[in-house]
Amino acid sequence: MRIGEHDLDRRVFVIAEIGNNHEGSYALAEELVGLAASAGVDAVKFQTIVPERLVSNDQQDRLRQLRRFELTYGEFEKLHAVSRREGVHFLSTPFDVESAAFLTPLVPAFKIASSDNTFKPLLAVVAEAGKPILLSTGLADSPQIADSKRFIEAIWMRLGTQQELALLHCVTSYPTASSETGLLAIRYLKDTFATTVGYSDHTLGIQAGVLAVAAGARIVEKHFTIDKHHSAFRDHQLSADPQEMKELVGRIRGAEEMLGQYGKEIQPSERAVVRALRRSIVASRDLRRGH
Repeated sequence: MRIGEHDLDRRVFVIAEIGNNHEGSYALAEELVGLAASAGVDAVKFQTIVPERLVSNDQQDRLRQLRRFELTYGEFEKLHAVSRREGVHFLSTPFDVESAAFLTPLVPAFKIASSDNTFKPLLAVVAEAGKPILLSTGLADSPQIADSKRFIEAIWMRLGTQQELALLHCVTSYPTASSETGLLAIRYLKDTFATTVGYSDHTLGIQAGVLAVAAGARIVEKHFTIDKHHSAFRDHQLSADPQEMKELVGRIRGAEEMLGQYGKEIQPSERAVVRALRRSIVASRDLRRGH
């Protein structure tokens, strides 16, 4: 699978999920892009939310919070330009069909949140855009995942689109307890659905992201913040700060190196000693010449 020029079969794709950790400050959002790029990630990701299209009018508290965190379409266009300048991919999860249409020219792939992995109108819009889709699988069981996968692929087939879908294991709990992390689900998704797999991490710390690579994840998404104590907003505490994100990227690259390629071959360091270490035929007593 490819996202832009990035070949996921050759290198794990690491996403810094900025999400709403900018809390509506464009200046902070732009700073976070730079910090994420400095940490070595491949992409930054935001959430494009128009509060009135997501929350009903009787949820005034939630509406107020979402409006306080909202960035405009114009600001997302500027963040796309900043991301290009910093050398990272710009991604943003759309939470309504209009926002998906807006994001189409800006993103190399679409990320769908777990809350929307069965929301067919949104899936249809992103499938019709003809870009790779990263589908988080939180809140869904195997039959639901299979149904959404069939729905997307049917649209691609009808349109003659040659594109790929990645399934991201995710537990929609903030933070996710170790007992519910279930990283073997990554291997299960790969074996069951024969597609690229990844992991959207909501645990505390960075260990799960590294272990996910060992389980087969080719995409690792981790929430990213400037400071875990920036505010009382829940997502800061479960996010990686700049130092942790840099460590996570380094440990993922180290894990990739140690995992190597699928298969079993004699390594170069072994070839140098194979003659000395393999057994050979010797005589246990003197033999006559020509025996």
